[in-house]
Amino acid sequence: MMFMKEWICTIAGIVGGFIATLFGGWDSALATLVVFMGIDFATGLVTAIMGKSKHSKSGALNSKAGWIGLAKKFCILLMVVVGVRIDILIGTNYIRDAVCISFCLNELLSIVENTTLMGVPYPPVFKKAIDVLQTKVGRMEETTDKEESDHGNSET
Repeated sequence: MMFMKEWICTIAGIVGGFIATLFGGWDSALATLVVFMGIDFATGLVTAIMGKSKHSKSGALNSKAGWIGLAKKFCILLMVVVGVRIDILIGTNYIRDAVCISFCLNELLSIVENTTLMGVPYPPVFKKAIDVLQTKVGRMEETTDKEESDHGNSET
């Protein structure tokens, strides 16, 4: 029995290590994205149960809309992996973080939309948080633009 437990733990460690490496490690940006994705899915589900969803004509729960939402979230995670690989390819370390923060912002906006549809008051501090995230994403995009122009100038 002990051998089986050690074998399962070893396999789980290998798989977990592979996944963590694939996503560029498990840090606050990725953890926040995953948490926001879960909250967005849950609030979307509750909104649909309440009959207030924007993803169906009746506003009710729709399995197709749910599956589409999950597929989109899977693709968001794939975009994080793409960001990791781009960072590795061009020798930077911020593309992945920019991808995570951009999608965190997107998920946060969706959470606010869902909870507002449910009648939950919009906390004003969220507006400031959204502004901060938008500014941070904008700065990361400016850094990318600057690096692209620097690379373009050095090649001439």
